[in-house]
Amino acid sequence: MDNEIRIIQINTAHADYVKELELRDEVLRKPIGLSIYDEKLGEAGDVHLLAYSGDAVVGCLILTAVGEGEVKMRQVAVKEKFRGQGVGHMLVEFSEKTAKDMGYTKIVLNARKESIGFYLKAGYQCCSDEFLEVGIPHRKMCKIT
Repeated sequence: MDNEIRIIQINTAHADYVKELELRDEVLRKPIGLSIYDEKLGEAGDVHLLAYSGDAVVGCLILTAVGEGEVKMRQVAVKEKFRGQGVGHMLVEFSEKTAKDMGYTKIVLNARKESIGFYLKAGYQCCSDEFLEVGIPHRKMCKIT
């Protein structure tokens, strides 16, 4: 599977940004009764990573600068039929290398309760008690790169 997946960095002007939005809406918003198209995104300055299988966008991840040496990983999504095949792990590893190359030393994220185990396996630690975000339980997690 690994040799079939490729990851690239894009910006919001890239033609596949629309595919990223569609994936994020499908995986992260529709299941909780929301639409990404109702949000003011303001993502032009963020790092957007897309995972492809052939020409299809099958995963995405965004890095947003939040402070001196710190970046926030967010909007991590993988198409359902590609879950459990290492795509999410590849995106996280690629994002960590990207963040390190950009001079960031700490990555933070807000993990949905069902995703905490995934991030623990990737070396992240819980840094907060449970809280609600978009109406569902999350925990802040962090990792020093």
